[in-house]
Amino acid sequence: MGFFKEFKTFAMRGNVVDMAVGIIIGGAFGKIVSSFVSDVIMPPIGILIGGVDFSNLSIVLKHAVTNAEGVVTPAVTLNYGSFINTIIDFIIIAFAIFLMIKGINSFNQKKEEAPAPPAAPTREEELLTEIRDLLKGKAL
Repeated sequence: MGFFKEFKTFAMRGNVVDMAVGIIIGGAFGKIVSSFVSDVIMPPIGILIGGVDFSNLSIVLKHAVTNAEGVVTPAVTLNYGSFINTIIDFIIIAFAIFLMIKGINSFNQKKEEAPAPPAAPTREEELLTEIRDLLKGKAL
């Protein structure tokens, strides 16, 4: 029973839960970026390179073959357009993560740069201040 209790403690630790949330959010963010690249960025690039649908760019290594029974063996293709889309996805995701981490780091630096409140005077300093104030009062 100790093994399961130890596992539960590990699984409910803050870092593990935070990591799980990060992975889920990251997966959703990846889908958003993939859609952004394939649906927003690549069509104008396709127009610039001559109206080509970028995701369909490929090199046929072996053409499709139909045998005597009518069974079709599909073509073998090298899909470099999809590969380029994936590279652009990666670059955009990496840039977004860079900006996010840069923002978090600058926020943390501002917190660290905030001046610390002055230390409370020691008992000795308080007594010396009282003596000074009393002496000032007598001098008048």
